[in-house]
Amino acid sequence: MVDVGAKAATHRVAVATGCIEMQPATWSLIALGTAKKGDVLGIARIAGIQAAKKTSDLIPLCHPLALSRVAVDFEMLQTPLPQVVCIVTAETVGPTGVEMEALTAVQVALLTIYDMCKAADRGMTITGVKLLQKQGGKSGHWVAEK
Repeated sequence: MVDVGAKAATHRVAVATGCIEMQPATWSLIALGTAKKGDVLGIARIAGIQAAKKTSDLIPLCHPLALSRVAVDFEMLQTPLPQVVCIVTAETVGPTGVEMEALTAVQVALLTIYDMCKAADRGMTITGVKLLQKQGGKSGHWVAEK
């Protein structure tokens, strides 16, 4: 692992996103809350938070962090394709950033949606997973180009 012992502890924030595209009927199951496995977005939210907390167990050489906040939000969009967009904000005060935690949370939240709806739609596609912005640390504030 990279030595971060001499780095100053600063407030750090990362925002990541991604989406899962699906058939209109699958989107309706999620929107109406009628999926056989239950509350898809509620369970996906918890899965994303758990994933952020376990990132250092999943990614080799990733530092374990004391997260001060993880917010997992979803947007249900019908155009241009039926999809669920996931946006994760992760925060900590420490010597290293939370980008990996935010990105991991997005992926696991979207995989949870896939798992909960795969009986209805095995053709769902996870796309567009990326870091939107990060704040804190020596490099300061970074925002992705649109």
